[in-house]
Amino acid sequence: MTHRPATPPVAARITTRAVPPAAVPPEARSRGRRFRGRRPRTGGRPWRVGPAAGLLLVAALVLVGCGGRPTTHHKPGTSHQEATGSSGTLLPARDEGGHRLRELPVAAAPTVRAEASPDSEGGWNVHLTVERFRFTPESTGGAALPGRGHARLLVDGREAARLYGPWGHVPAGAHTLTVRLHADDHTVWAVSGTPVQATVRLDGAPTTPAPTTPAPTTTSAPTAPAPTPASPSGPAPAPASPRTPDPGRTVVLTISGRTVSPPPSRIELKKGERLTLRVTGDRADTLHVHGYDRELPLSPGTPATLTLTVDRTGLFEVETHESGLLLTQLVVR
Repeated sequence: MTHRPATPPVAARITTRAVPPAAVPPEARSRGRRFRGRRPRTGGRPWRVGPAAGLLLVAALVLVGCGGRPTTHHKPGTSHQEATGSSGTLLPARDEGGHRLRELPVAAAPTVRAEASPDSEGGWNVHLTVERFRFTPESTGGAALPGRGHARLLVDGREAARLYGPWGHVPAGAHTLTVRLHADDHTVWAVSGTPVQATVRLDGAPTTPAPTTPAPTTTSAPTAPAPTPASPSGPAPAPASPRTPDPGRTVVLTISGRTVSPPPSRIELKKGERLTLRVTGDRADTLHVHGYDRELPLSPGTPATLTLTVDRTGLFEVETHESGLLLTQLVVR
């Protein structure tokens, strides 16, 4: 007996169509069988699929994603890393708007400096200068990733607007502007439990002084000069010596290789306070105070001194140019 190879199964058809009588093979008509549109048998039985099996096949294709819309587990427009990543330590403390603080080490924390200039049509134009930070409006609402997020403007202690770029505007009538950096998940970037922010005093628009009326002059008869009282016996009191100016605060820093002593931290200062930085390094370099644009050349083994008056509020870094070392941060309030 010769075994014929079986015909491979063919895909099931959901719909059928009528076949004209001319296409029916003569042997099928002679045996009185109806041709149902199946392929003629060439060996073995044809593969048959019923209606129920066809519906199951269609359902399986849908489940594996044929033609289905892709779904995500996070906000559209953000990557998986943005939706699941995080950084820093979430603190229990909150700001006045109810946002929790997210703590970062000094070396990884962003910084911000704000400048305000009068607008010709009223109000103030605000410009931000940030370091280790970029604005990411496309991922707002995602997870907190280091160096990303947006800024919020607080006018006279109340939140007024968000900034997704370095420029903004504050309406007239404001007195104090605070710019605070937030992460994409709306938490507040913080260092040592303090929000990363800058505060600017907005001076009022200049006003025209009211004209002054000169006091009326009166003529009176000359009077004799009053007699000078006799001075008591004894030496005259010595004139008061001029007051010695406040020397302010002095910070001593030592650089050895890649190590700074004491380790980088924050120095809290009041606006208008004098600060003296005394730095000794083991190589030639240049010290730079960001925000104040003050520089100081450093020679190996020779102490160098820089004195300045901190008249701007905000967070400012002190670092070296050549080696790129962070020496300290100035927090001026």
